[in-house]
Amino acid sequence: MKDEPSAFPKGIGRPAQRALAAIGVTQLDQLTGFTEKELRGLHGMGPKALGLLQEALRAKGQAFRSES
Repeated sequence: MKDEPSAFPKGIGRPAQRALAAIGVTQLDQLTGFTEKELRGLHGMGPKALGLLQEALRAKGQAFRSES
C-alpha cells in the first residue's frame, strides 16, 4: 500500500497524533501553519515526533511557519 502524500510519517506516536488532532491537524501539509514552538508546546508532542514531522516537511520542500 502506498502512503498518501500528506500522511504523517511512520514513527509518530499516538500521543503526538492526538495532540495534532486536538488542534485540527490531520495532514502533514497543515503543519506549515504552525511554528515549531507552538507544536513543541502541545501536550504529547515530544522531540522525536517533532523531528520526524520536520524531516517529512523538509522532504517535501516545506517547513514549519517562521517564528517572526
